[in-house]
Amino acid sequence: MTQTGVPFLFMRGGSSRGPYFNRSDLPQDQDQLGKILIQVVGAGHPNNIDGLGGGTAVTTKVAMLSTSQEEGVDIDYFFAQVAVDKAEVDFSVTCGNILVGVGPAALEMGLAPITGAVTKLTIRAVNTGALIDVIVQTPDGHVTYEGDTEISGVFGTSAPVNVSFLGVVGTNCGAMLPTGNLRDTIDGIEITCMDVAMPMMIARADAFGLTGYETAEELDADQALFAKMEAIRLQAGILMGLGDVARSVIPKIGLLAKPRDGGSFCVRYFMPWKTHPTMAVTGSQCVAACALTPGTVADGLTSLPQGTPALISVEHPQGVIDVTVDYTRTDNATQIKSAGLIRSARLIARGEVMVSSGLMGRKIP
Repeated sequence: MTQTGVPFLFMRGGSSRGPYFNRSDLPQDQDQLGKILIQVVGAGHPNNIDGLGGGTAVTTKVAMLSTSQEEGVDIDYFFAQVAVDKAEVDFSVTCGNILVGVGPAALEMGLAPITGAVTKLTIRAVNTGALIDVIVQTPDGHVTYEGDTEISGVFGTSAPVNVSFLGVVGTNCGAMLPTGNLRDTIDGIEITCMDVAMPMMIARADAFGLTGYETAEELDADQALFAKMEAIRLQAGILMGLGDVARSVIPKIGLLAKPRDGGSFCVRYFMPWKTHPTMAVTGSQCVAACALTPGTVADGLTSLPQGTPALISVEHPQGVIDVTVDYTRTDNATQIKSAGLIRSARLIARGEVMVSSGLMGRKIP
């Protein structure tokens, strides 16, 4: 098999990691692109032994970047969620953790100029159309990864990347509450279907007989739980206007409980067929919006701060993720304006990843 090298950066973004590509180095045809990314990651084997993946859903993610042609936008970010043990790719969603690495990666690739000690970029998430402002530390004309910012799920400290998500409501389903209801009941379980940064099916952990404080490993071992959640998720997908979601990672699942470590509330987040080891950036915005909306399944779990913007501390299996939500509330209706976080990223490696020349559309000698 003759192979072709494709330039890439290998980066950690938030608490996820994966290859970052210049979009122009890859085919535009989505079917052809999917086959390439499956080979890049090594999807189809639980250890991704034949590719760059790490055997978990947070290490089989891919970012593809290009200079945006849209006025007021610097970088277009196209995301792919590659499966772990299946030869499948989902282009329907975006990823907030991988997004954290987009600003640094774009500057490293020369897709946007460094403008000072800090560089502000506006990024468009191609998959959903959402706009995100990021601030990257660029002293002395270079991206720096060293700093004092610590995030749960990542060892050590790094330079901060400030992220502000704009227009996060209804990007996939067209409305914050796609079913039109604050609560729906499916198979006897009350859920809130919400689309803020990420379409989610949210429920209380105790509705599934859980405390909400179980470890990711304990939850992953409970196959009966996953079967029950999946049956409800499939019906929620139809109610949310997403159609048949049996092979789609959306809606994601969030199970809420009262806080136990001083946060606003506790969450276990599912991707959806495996428990997230920490918490998704996009998912954290959705559960925060759920908590700020009266009448949802989050009612009574916590006492939230008064006023806006509100700092929401979301407890997860490995710590806390803080989300600052700018919102308004009138007649018990909540409108989300933006959500901001401070995360970090690191460039791990750069080089070429080898793929079949035939998949790249090049003749094999």
